[in-house]
Amino acid sequence: MSGPLRVTVWNENVHERQSEAVRANYPSGIHGAICDGLREILGDAVSLGAATLADPDHGLTPEVLQQTDVLMWWGHLEHHHVSDDVVDRVQARVLEGMGLIVLHSGHGSKIFQRLMGTSCMLRWREAGERQLVWFVNPSHPISRGFEDEYFEIPQSEMYGEFFDVPEPDELVFISWFAGGEVFRSGCTFTRGRGKIFYFSPGHETYPIYHQPQIKRVLANAVQWAAPNGSPYRGTARHIPVPPAR
Repeated sequence: MSGPLRVTVWNENVHERQSEAVRANYPSGIHGAICDGLREILGDAVSLGAATLADPDHGLTPEVLQQTDVLMWWGHLEHHHVSDDVVDRVQARVLEGMGLIVLHSGHGSKIFQRLMGTSCMLRWREAGERQLVWFVNPSHPISRGFEDEYFEIPQSEMYGEFFDVPEPDELVFISWFAGGEVFRSGCTFTRGRGKIFYFSPGHETYPIYHQPQIKRVLANAVQWAAPNGSPYRGTARHIPVPPAR
């Protein structure tokens, strides 16, 4: 791919407007923190844009999506207010080859449920517990730059199995929580020509997106999810019989 990687960070941006505690962690919004982390690690190799639920077309117009190589998605309270037309549009772009990174409570988003074909639901508990994120695929590109076998998040929301998603193409991370639960916290999928990565750490009341290890995972993930190859043709095509030799 020539030129910088074009990344759009989509954030519902509701918690930050409603909660002082969340705003204290993310004064520029969760999307701002994610953009800062990507910029810190990738520099000029990435061109960043941000969009929120309140923007016209949620900031995901056809023009924006056509100029997006990788879309990152954070949502929680307002999944049901995301327009079905926008979901259709994002799905089409993923099938064409745009990468999609779904973060934390984005597991309940319309777009992730549409692409997975399941409820994508899980067990949860918000108690500020210690989370250990274990590398179960240390040779995967998303694991690049880490030497240890795991990293720690001091306070996190517990996400636990059963996680109702299809069998992942690749499992990159498994998390353990202080309550004893485990969770498939880093999973990859492919739909059409698009690569999808689900990454669970990122609860809004904790400063998780400021953590260096999280920044590195997200930077690796956008590079991994970048499109490659020719656009996907999702419609049936007649292929003529080759002439006899």
